[in-house]
Amino acid sequence: MSSENLPQSPAPAEPFAPAGGQKPRVAVVFGGRSSEHGVSVVTAGAVLRAIDRSKYDVLPIGITREGRWALTSDDPERMAITDRKVPDVADLADSPEGGVVLPVDPSSREVVYTEPGSVPKVLGDVDVVFPVLHGPYGEDGTIQGLLDLSGTPYVGCGVLSSAVGQDKEYMKRIFTSFGLKVGPYLTVRPREWEREQEGARRRIADFVSDHGWPLFIKPARAGSSIGITKIDSFAGLDEAMETARAHDPKVIIEAAILGREIECGVLEFEDGPRASVPAEIPPVQTHDFYDFEAKYIDSAAGIVPAPLTAEQTAEVRRLAVAAFDAVSCEGIVRADFFLDEEGEFVINEINTLPGFTPISMYPRMWQESGVSYPELVDRLLQAALRRPTGLR
Repeated sequence: MSSENLPQSPAPAEPFAPAGGQKPRVAVVFGGRSSEHGVSVVTAGAVLRAIDRSKYDVLPIGITREGRWALTSDDPERMAITDRKVPDVADLADSPEGGVVLPVDPSSREVVYTEPGSVPKVLGDVDVVFPVLHGPYGEDGTIQGLLDLSGTPYVGCGVLSSAVGQDKEYMKRIFTSFGLKVGPYLTVRPREWEREQEGARRRIADFVSDHGWPLFIKPARAGSSIGITKIDSFAGLDEAMETARAHDPKVIIEAAILGREIECGVLEFEDGPRASVPAEIPPVQTHDFYDFEAKYIDSAAGIVPAPLTAEQTAEVRRLAVAAFDAVSCEGIVRADFFLDEEGEFVINEINTLPGFTPISMYPRMWQESGVSYPELVDRLLQAALRRPTGLR
């Protein structure tokens, strides 16, 4: 396997230090209003456990399913999946009513905590935010826009790349415009399904005529394989559409691609983005496809590194960085591909905040590439602190 561009012995990032010699203060923001709330809490637990407390001060902030920003305890052990159930911010909050307010004034980074009937309490400045919010209202550019308004550095992609990375339709359109091969897909917009359903059904029937069964019915702007249904006939279409629309009124329909599932991580280094060794997601015997239960509950094991030829490994790493650049990403991305029966890589999607739990593929791929989980967290924080705020 070629080791070109692999950070086998990466030089340590130059640490940022705020004025006065204090440690940088990191706000880890997690939870959120999306259907991936519980996964986000699990991710936050892993990040909190990995942050080097000798280098950083940490402020955990959870967002409840209703959207309240809550001060939470810094207790990663309470953020794990227990008895096949994902954790919830409401169970971790210090108060059932208290709220955290981030600044929107670029001249101040003070975080304030308020409770009904009490004087607001200043929690101090925040130097960088580590958002571990999966899905809408977090991974999709919304919190990135809020932080840009306030002039606060943050880990990961900016507004545009986050929004594009969340919307599978526009992601594929951009990939195509940059010459990356994508699989056949069809988008069903909310108004079409609600007002012109017969026309939508005809388009889907034409799509099946061209590409065959099965189809994957997906929420266009969701992740963690939530809301996805695989169908083999029109008999399952209505239920699959409603399952997807419960998470997003915009639905994307994809044809099946015969081949191997290959993933590759991209990480921003001082000299630009680099790709990890790739991984392979083998067929999951106990699930119809690599769904939420397989990913997070049953801990389906990927193969790291993927058993590819040296040429295939070099090509998928090249394509992963090309996808990162095509969407103007920053910091972190996981790129997911199919290696089809013709031996070509077809990009399925990117994740601008990939799974970051202890069993997730992104940290495992970088571990195999010579970057441990704590160093991975540190590099993401240092990249965010180096990056200028505003247009770049």
